[in-house]
Amino acid sequence: MNLAEGVQIVSLGILAFMMLATSLGVVLLDNIVYSAFLLGGVFISISGLYILLNAGFVAAAQILIYVGAVNVLILFGIMLVNKREDFNPVKNAWLGRAATALVCVGLFGLLSAMILSTPWVISSGPIAGDAALVEIGKHFFSDFLLPFELASVLLLMALIGAIVLARREFLPDTAAERKSVLTLPERPRELTGGRR
Repeated sequence: MNLAEGVQIVSLGILAFMMLATSLGVVLLDNIVYSAFLLGGVFISISGLYILLNAGFVAAAQILIYVGAVNVLILFGIMLVNKREDFNPVKNAWLGRAATALVCVGLFGLLSAMILSTPWVISSGPIAGDAALVEIGKHFFSDFLLPFELASVLLLMALIGAIVLARREFLPDTAAERKSVLTLPERPRELTGGRR
């Protein structure tokens, strides 16, 4: 083993530990803002793994799209929805946690079986450098154009939904107040500038 292989193995170990630790933090922390920030750490560690695979463009796209757009959108959605409600404990919450643990163990077993049973054959002619960018561009603007556009529409809908939830003052309680379903009352606005 030479120095380059040793650096790659150590980098792989550090990135794998960082990805596992931050992903566990996303799932286990009670504060949703901390979970969203740790999700950014997961995305950054995944981009580091792409760099180890000599996929620089995919790593840069991972940081630009997921950290720069999706994670920021999640943070805006969390911070715009300012519901101040006390935490009410759920009865028999252990059932939900047990079901979640069972599903996670099942998915882990399926993924492990798939990884062990797949013949990971390396192709004879890997595409690297500018040729890889050309191939990605060809597939992106031909085969995968519709999923990309649908993802952008989905993100736009999520942003609009977060803004609507943040602007909503209350839900109508009586049937007389529910007549205007399409209108949401707005909070009174305060003047930010000084008086003239």
